[in-house]
Formats: sequence, structure tokens, C-alpha cells
Amino acid sequence: MNPLHHTSSKASSTGRLRFFRPMLAGATARERVVACLGALACIGLTGLICAVMLGNGPALPLLVAPMGASAVLLFAVPSSPLAQPWSIIGGNTLSAFAGYAVGQIIPNPVMAAGAAVAFAIGAMSIARCLHPPGGAAALTVALGGPAVAKWGALFPLVPVGLNSCILVLLGIFFHRLTRRAYPHKPVPVANPHGTTDPAPVDRVGPRQEDIDAALARLGTTFDIAPDDLQQLLHEIEVQALVRSHADLRCADIMSHDIISVRPDATPRQAQELLLRHDIRTLPVLNEHGYLLGTVGLRDLLRPATTVADILASARTTAADQPAAALLPILTDGRTHAVIVTDAAGRVAGIISQTDLLGALGRAPFGGAAA
Repeated sequence: MNPLHHTSSKASSTGRLRFFRPMLAGATARERVVACLGALACIGLTGLICAVMLGNGPALPLLVAPMGASAVLLFAVPSSPLAQPWSIIGGNTLSAFAGYAVGQIIPNPVMAAGAAVAFAIGAMSIARCLHPPGGAAALTVALGGPAVAKWGALFPLVPVGLNSCILVLLGIFFHRLTRRAYPHKPVPVANPHGTTDPAPVDRVGPRQEDIDAALARLGTTFDIAPDDLQQLLHEIEVQALVRSHADLRCADIMSHDIISVRPDATPRQAQELLLRHDIRTLPVLNEHGYLLGTVGLRDLLRPATTVADILASARTTAADQPAAALLPILTDGRTHAVIVTDAAGRVAGIISQTDLLGALGRAPFGGAAA
């Protein structure tokens, strides 16, 4: 058997199989199952609600076909700019109006079909509600039919607009039940100190103007919001840093001599410890060494009799975790230390911002310090 032929056949087979792999970044089997359930429930409920409100018949269908395409975006890619509420409602409704207008002006159905989709894209672009199923809505109305003939200029509102509104409302409810953020809003990275300076994580690395310049250079439109793209780039940088320092573990850099306080200590005692040792965070431990929370100078401003009255939640990690993974936590402007706990939940050490900075500054690229 010719080994070259075998290798070529294997590569060809692998290439064919790759075609069927998920093409969406971040797509998982669970996400696809949730999307299927969302479409099943919400398309069905949309039709049921419209049947109760309007009835059903050839002159007024329960659902228009573009709703199926809208559901794909709404439940399969809910973070897409094309799947947001205004994109669905505005895109479908404006496109239906564009299709109706073109159908009244151009009698030739072939020419009307092309013009309707073109005008729909233009209208959606101007209104900032680009939504691919809008093209189907425009085409449906432009080609006409019994329902369009009966309802005329109202058809873009009923059933197209009504279907879209009900589907979006059901989608919002469904995503909340499944703990997915919708409508999608990029997480803002604000300066924690309330100044006009960029947040610490945004002062180096790619900026918005760099992203805009790169997109202009590529000359390609991507289905992702610029803010989401910037957040994605930041997460990629963090993951690359963690990988490059994969051998540097929390156990290597944590402080073992832990300055802590008991929950029955007074705020005055906690303050004295913080100032004496010049630290920002005190772990609060019970008599068995288990972590109850933390206390800092800001917490001590609140009225309290004991430290237990002003406990703050603690950020924790395990000793075997990559130390570089703490970078986003310790640069958020609020967290000054991360508590290292063992498998039983007892405190094993503490890592401050200074500990992490010193370790990353000394560790060679790709490993822990010697």
C-alpha cells in the first residue's frame, strides 16, 4: 500500500469531517440543546398566543416564516448583535414595510423580490437593527399572498411585528430561566477609583482604536460587537499569560505566615493588626482554621461590635492553581488579596497584589522562579 496515498486519503477524510464540526466559537453541546429547547418552547408559545389574540386562517397566519430564522439567532447565538431585541423587532418590521412598499411600486415579482431585500438591508442598516431574517420578511411581503392582500399596509405590524415582539419577550424570559444574559450587554470595564483614567487592565495592550484600525485593514465585517471583541482580546491575553507561567503555582508565591483575626475580635484589634503589618486584608478564621471571610480598613468604617458583624466575602483559590490566573482578580481595583485554602477548606496561605507582582517580575517566561 502506498503510504503517501494513505496519508493523502486520511487528510482528505479529516478535512471532510472538519466541515461538520461546530463553526461557532464557544459553542458547546449544552448550548445547542438549550437553543433547541428555547426554539421549541418559544415558537410554540408565540403561535399559541397569536392564535388566542387573532385567530388563525389563510388571511392571517399564526406565524410568519421569518420567525423561525429569528429563533435560530435568538436562542443559538443570543450574544450576537444580530439577535438583540431591537434587531429582531425593528429588523423584521422595517423589512416587512420595505417589502410592502416595493410590492406596491414594482409589479414584476422577480424585480420586486430583489429590490425588497435590498431596501430592507438599507433600512435596517440606517436604523441599526440589521437582522438576517428581515430579508425573508421583506421577500414574503413583496411576493404577496392572501394575507398580505387582505391586511395591506398593516401586515408588517400584524402578524410580523406582533410575532417579533412576543418572540423577544418569551426569549428574555427563557434566557433568564437558563441563566444566560439577554439582552446581551458587554461587561463595562470601569475605573474602580472613579477617575477618568482607563481601567488598569486597559492601559496596555490593544485599545479600541487598534481594534477599529485592524477591522478597517481586514475589510471584513464580523458578527461580534466591538466591546465584546475588546473583552475577548483581554481574556486571550490573560490565558496566554497563564500558559506562559504554567509552572508558577499559588503554593510557590503565597505567604505562609498568615496574619489573621478571630470573629470575636473587636474592630479596634483588627485595625491595629492591619496598620502594624501594613496590609490591606485580614482573613477571619474560626478556632479550627476555617475561613469565615475577610475584613479590611473599608469594612472597619462600618459600625460594629465585633469583626463578625462586618465580614466581607473572600476570594479564594487552591494551592495548585496557576498563580497568573489571579491577575484579573487582583487588578480589579477592589480585591487586595486572595486566600489560599486546602481541600478541607482550611486556610493554607494568602497572596497579595505585591506577592503576585513580585513573582511575575522574577519568574522567567514559561516557568516558576528558581
